[in-house]
Amino acid sequence: MDLQKAMMASAAGLRAQSVRMRVISENIANQNSLATEPGADPYRRKIVTFQSELDRASGVELVEASGVVFDEKEFGKKYDPGNPAADASGYIKTSNVNGLIELMDMKQAQRTYQSNLSALETSRRMATMTLELLR
Repeated sequence: MDLQKAMMASAAGLRAQSVRMRVISENIANQNSLATEPGADPYRRKIVTFQSELDRASGVELVEASGVVFDEKEFGKKYDPGNPAADASGYIKTSNVNGLIELMDMKQAQRTYQSNLSALETSRRMATMTLELLR
């Protein structure tokens, strides 16, 4: 694999993990949201999906964030009979975001981002050294 292809693959990985970290941040920010009225749903966790994309011009398979889907896991319940959003039993729906899972996902996304950045920097250094040798 030549250096340009390696840089393209690393840059695609950076873009994909950037989208993933943005969505995870949104999940963390909304993890404590509640339903606003009886029968309404609170914030639903989002998950980024990835796919492999072939760049026909260079022949390199690149990763890309293909979309964001909602986690279909059930909402939590909290007993709060005084809340206007409570149902007849006194329960309100809480978000299906688990903060610990989001933090683990964020850590993994950060590590993957850093690995792609390191690979990109190494490819750039190798290209620079090659150019200097050719002088």
